Amino acid sequence: MTGEMDVQRPGGNDPTLSSDAEIRRADAVLFAQWTSHLAAQEAAAIGQTLPPHSQECVGCGPANPAGLGLQVVRTADGVEAVHSFSDAHVGAPGIAHGGAVALAFDDLFGFTLYTVGALAVTRSITVEYRAPFRLHRPYTFRAQLREQDGRRLLLDAEAWDDAGRSAGSATATFVVVGAGHFVPGTKSTPGVEG
Repeated sequence: MTGEMDVQRPGGNDPTLSSDAEIRRADAVLFAQWTSHLAAQEAAAIGQTLPPHSQECVGCGPANPAGLGLQVVRTADGVEAVHSFSDAHVGAPGIAHGGAVALAFDDLFGFTLYTVGALAVTRSITVEYRAPFRLHRPYTFRAQLREQDGRRLLLDAEAWDDAGRSAGSATATFVVVGAGHFVPGTKSTPGVEG
């Protein structure tokens, strides 16, 4: 996110410096700020770049040196990112690790939630690799909601190389959850185990 998160956990990242109650309160405040910020993205205009899930997000956070650093825009029917995998994401020589590719799809699905207006988490994801994802080459990833059935969201995504060839696809099931999934001691959506 872009500066909205000014609340700090008591004791910084060392929870032994504060009481459990202080940490839970601070986490609840951070969660409330985070979710209100995410909910505001539902109204993002087509073509608008969406903010990262958090500064430290391994998929899109600019403050995570090991992350992908995805930059995602809103489209008419979902979201899109053009991404090149770096040497930090190598699997076989010259090829992105399959886990890094799966991470790109999963994080892109997380951005699709902006178009749904719900807080949800990944229940399952299936990735089909049709070709190697070469390092330092741009790939266009697109994702959209296929179906919503109560708390269950079914999502689809595709990825193409810079020559327009299909490189892979993914499907995922996400489940809408409540605050209790993220902040212990707060109310969660009944029946969701996340």
